[in-house]
Amino acid sequence: MALNLEAVGKPIGPVSKDYTWKDVVLYALGVGSGSSELEYCYEKQLKVLPSFSIAAIFDFLAHIGATSNVNLAGILHGEQRLIFHRPIPTEGKLTTQGKIIHYYDKGAEKGALVVAESDTYHSDGQKLFTSIMTIFSRLDGGFGGENAPKEAVVFPNRAPDFIVDAHPSASQPLIYRLSGDIFDLHVNPDFAKMAGFEKPIMHGLCTHGYACRALIQSLVPGAPEKVRRMDCRFTKTLYPGVPIQTLIWKTGEGKAVWRTINARTEAVVMDNGVFEYGDVPEESIRFEGRVAVITGAGAGLGRVYALELARRGAKVVVNDLGSARDGSGQGSSAPADQVVREIQAIGAEAIANYDNVATPGGGKAIIQTALDALAMAGSL
Repeated sequence: MALNLEAVGKPIGPVSKDYTWKDVVLYALGVGSGSSELEYCYEKQLKVLPSFSIAAIFDFLAHIGATSNVNLAGILHGEQRLIFHRPIPTEGKLTTQGKIIHYYDKGAEKGALVVAESDTYHSDGQKLFTSIMTIFSRLDGGFGGENAPKEAVVFPNRAPDFIVDAHPSASQPLIYRLSGDIFDLHVNPDFAKMAGFEKPIMHGLCTHGYACRALIQSLVPGAPEKVRRMDCRFTKTLYPGVPIQTLIWKTGEGKAVWRTINARTEAVVMDNGVFEYGDVPEESIRFEGRVAVITGAGAGLGRVYALELARRGAKVVVNDLGSARDGSGQGSSAPADQVVREIQAIGAEAIANYDNVATPGGGKAIIQTALDALAMAGSL
């Protein structure tokens, strides 16, 4: 059994999931909510915990595991980044599509990392959140790949601004698993021992939900819709029934760093936490799934339109001959290439084209060339 190295960049999904307010409440109960947080537990005033997002797309995460061909006996959730574009409605259908973007090799004795990225949309058409997740596969290292780059989160050299205590019950995984993660490691003693643990362990994403509640309680109380980003690295396992503390440092306007520790041993169980929060972005017309061909996009209004369409989700073809404004002189690829780099710098997708759209059939040819190029890049 070996990792499927050919899976990088190939589309996975779409994977869809219907959910109701009962799923939202069940998740909240699974991560420790109760009568003191009725906004997460009572359907008549319900709000959705942002961390519900990753539990709600667990079926998609299973596709990542199957596509990568990881050894299931050795997998743990390694890292998780969530970027929130809109508050999650209390019911509807979620559709998720993504791909494996990297494999990293930590060596035969240490294992491998599988990194996947996905976008999730609600049935009302809105893009809700982006997930970038890392699976730590303890038994799949040594395949000859590059090691992962080191990314450090800087914590202030002072006491935390907030310390939030929590006490997951010994039965917490039995509740949490009903939200979708029914992996045997969290319930079956025999499987847990086979995997090297003395007994079933807490779901990392259950502890993640506790941390999300702590961050909201401390920084945006009662307003989960203001959460914009939540990152973390899962560093140590935790057994059910062990108390935890989430330590939070404010680092700027709308920004904080955090970690969660085992309250008995002070061992860090989640680290490198990043949290961003603020008002919900204003509604705007979006163009996900569409290709925009902008002529004269190397400068002036064409460049402005190309950048704005890219910010709103379009895949952009930057068409510009690079000639002087009076039409004289040889063409140049530089203006179009520069705008493509600007678009890519904001995390959007673009390609350059230097052909004359005004020639007979030119526009049609450019669009077809663009579609072919984007399809080859896995963007369509």
